[in-house]
Amino acid sequence: MILAFSLLPLLALVGSSIDMGRAYLVESRLQQACDAGVLGARKELGAIAGFDPDVDGATVVEKGTRFFNANFADGIYNSVDRTFTMTLEDDQSVGGVASVILPTDIMQIFGKDEINISVSCRAELSVPNTDIVMALDVTGSMAESNPDDTAPKILVLKSVVKGFFATMEATRQPQSRIRYGFVPYSTNVNVGALLKDEWVVPQWSYPSRTLTGTSGSGGLYGYYSAVSPVSGTYFTANSTFEATLSNGSYTCARPANTLTTSTQLVSTTTAAVTNPDGTRTTYTYNRTRNGDTYSVSLSGSTCTLSTTTYASYVDTYKYITEPSLASGSTWLYKDVVRDTSDWRTASNGCIEERSTYEIDDYDNVDLTRALDLDIDRVPTAGEPDTQWRPMYPGIIYERARLWNGTGNFTTAEVSTNSEFLSPGVAGFAACPTAARKLQVWNQTDYDAYVDGLVAAGSTYHDIGMIWAARLLTPNGLFASENADVSSRQRTSRHLIFLTDGQTSSLDISYSSYGVEPISQRRWSPTSSRTLTQTIENRFSFVCEEVKKRNVTVWFVAFGTDLNPIMTECAGSGHYFSAKNATELQDAFRKIARSIGDLRLAQ
Repeated sequence: MILAFSLLPLLALVGSSIDMGRAYLVESRLQQACDAGVLGARKELGAIAGFDPDVDGATVVEKGTRFFNANFADGIYNSVDRTFTMTLEDDQSVGGVASVILPTDIMQIFGKDEINISVSCRAELSVPNTDIVMALDVTGSMAESNPDDTAPKILVLKSVVKGFFATMEATRQPQSRIRYGFVPYSTNVNVGALLKDEWVVPQWSYPSRTLTGTSGSGGLYGYYSAVSPVSGTYFTANSTFEATLSNGSYTCARPANTLTTSTQLVSTTTAAVTNPDGTRTTYTYNRTRNGDTYSVSLSGSTCTLSTTTYASYVDTYKYITEPSLASGSTWLYKDVVRDTSDWRTASNGCIEERSTYEIDDYDNVDLTRALDLDIDRVPTAGEPDTQWRPMYPGIIYERARLWNGTGNFTTAEVSTNSEFLSPGVAGFAACPTAARKLQVWNQTDYDAYVDGLVAAGSTYHDIGMIWAARLLTPNGLFASENADVSSRQRTSRHLIFLTDGQTSSLDISYSSYGVEPISQRRWSPTSSRTLTQTIENRFSFVCEEVKKRNVTVWFVAFGTDLNPIMTECAGSGHYFSAKNATELQDAFRKIARSIGDLRLAQ
């Protein structure tokens, strides 16, 4: 009798244990699936400051649902009525609720047919203490447009970089610090304002000239400056077609050009000059172009058609006349030592690099000699090799290169009444917008700085990488400022490198290594490597150096192909190719998402 009466309670006890054990297992698995779903959805959402649920919502929901389904299949553990819903919170976290009904096996004998199981989850993307330096290509080609865009690349860049700030700030934790630094680069970088007085040489030798003999005028000579873009767009697109076979040979038909060009004199200015005495007159012209130009090339039986399209494209150039020397007067072109104590007011803010050497083996670089590549070295007062040299483009002359492009470079002194090329006047000494070291910005100041970027100059990737690395490393010039905020919360460091082109060196440019065929500090016309190869090797070396400091490098090729130097610098998963504004925006969203800390909030 006692055993009989105890069977039902015992059965209820055992049955409830079995069914509740199954319920706990299902609840645990359901929680994991819910977590996976919201994490997947939040990662897909990325850090999108301007998220539009009507446009982006379906994609986010679809990604989160896939993660949920992969972790909790329909009917698992004999469950039924599976549901999973997600909501986007005001702080851009993703919340989720998942539920199932679990039929009981034994408890149904006692009237309990099913167990309702429900869990909730939430994922957020936050940004810890972060330092970000952007090395931004502001070369002349950035004034052009990509084929799929209507705005010049420099304007697209400004819009995306400003949006990146809003994105990062939207996901920043209140107690976290995000700092941004900028290195606009082209032929040079403008870092003078970041240097201490003792980091600059008290004097330096520049390729210049002095007047010998009388200074009377022998008439006028004229020359053109480099062309600078103003507005409008132009881009080149390639297409292929079959060549025409005629009399056993292939030919390519080229369409007739439709380009129209108009030139307008914008202004005429005059200034008194000496040595020789007289007047310098500067005529400024705007040239407007519309239409298409075509070129074709033949390879086998395939023609490649290059179409360059101009749409209200305006560029400006100057024609300058000034007195030339009379007979009996000569210029002595030579290296001239200049006192640089006035560098903060008289130089243009760009600098010549400190001492280095021509490197033959980049696997064994001697940083005691290549001081330009030692990103942690702080200059020592009284040791010029360790210090930087201010740039004075107005006093630079390229012996013995004439304004018409003729003549050969020489390191020897030259006495002549001829006028040699001045890169500062001709537009071959581009000095970009001043760089900014790492600091906390507000949106207004950040946007104003980015809006001030101007496109000009050639593409010297190494100098952009060198100074971005110097601004970001925790051990170098700004070590005290770049130290971790606390040992418990380490700073995440990122270098974003964006370019729209391959390395493009120009031997007549006045670069951060001087007029290179004359200075010959890292390269000479007789070097085994080209100047372009030298720049790329130095870029790669410094990229590896900065990564040794636990810095993550991101590389974005905007409107140009990625090459091995770019991809190897960034590493797998850290480089992007963007052929238009939309893809550039996507690349920066992915970077922001990766910099952030994706985690479960409950």
